[in-house]
Amino acid sequence: MGIGTSIFLLAVGAILTFAIDASIGGLDLDVVGWILMAAGVLGLIMTTLVWGRRRQVVTTEEPVEYRRVEERRDVAPPL
Repeated sequence: MGIGTSIFLLAVGAILTFAIDASIGGLDLDVVGWILMAAGVLGLIMTTLVWGRRRQVVTTEEPVEYRRVEERRDVAPPL
């Protein structure tokens, strides 16, 4: 789940919990809103952990070989 989806779930959950005062067929929208907000917070935490680990790439290998580059001054440049 990405950051955008997590923020969307938080927003929809907050709207259902705090802005709407209704019950549909025995379904309490306050509880649905709290569940969506919890899923959004969990998604934000998981996304942050995954993206935080991806940026900490450490390479410990040495280069295979070093090459020395020299400029030759005894050759005339092409015409």
